[in-house]
Amino acid sequence: MFFMTFLSQLINQKNKVMKEIKAFIRKEKLNEVAKHLKENQFCCFTVFEGEGVGDYIDPETEFPSLNFPFLHHKVVKIEMVIEKEKVDKILDILTKHAQTGKRGDGLIYVSNIDFSVRIKTGEHNNGSHVAQ
Repeated sequence: MFFMTFLSQLINQKNKVMKEIKAFIRKEKLNEVAKHLKENQFCCFTVFEGEGVGDYIDPETEFPSLNFPFLHHKVVKIEMVIEKEKVDKILDILTKHAQTGKRGDGLIYVSNIDFSVRIKTGEHNNGSHVAQ
């Protein structure tokens, strides 16, 4: 139900410039970030749990994995699609509440949304403008 609300909001945003935000943050910061997103009326986002594997490993939280034979740390990815005008507010919330001040706090990517398709009906929302 939650995901369908998210898709409905996306498809109903005809003729608006839409952006996708992907934020990779520390797992332990998720509740704080989600709380502040919701307090600021950003209700709809998707969360994925994963394992960060890169150049940086936090020496305080690293541990071996049975799934991956090297050291890593737990991360979550928050994804949301939002109007271009609201991106700065979301970036402010994410950077303020996901930050610990340590290396490995995460990354945020912002991308253009060209269009969306409702799977149930096949309806295309080609009205979303691609931001320049």
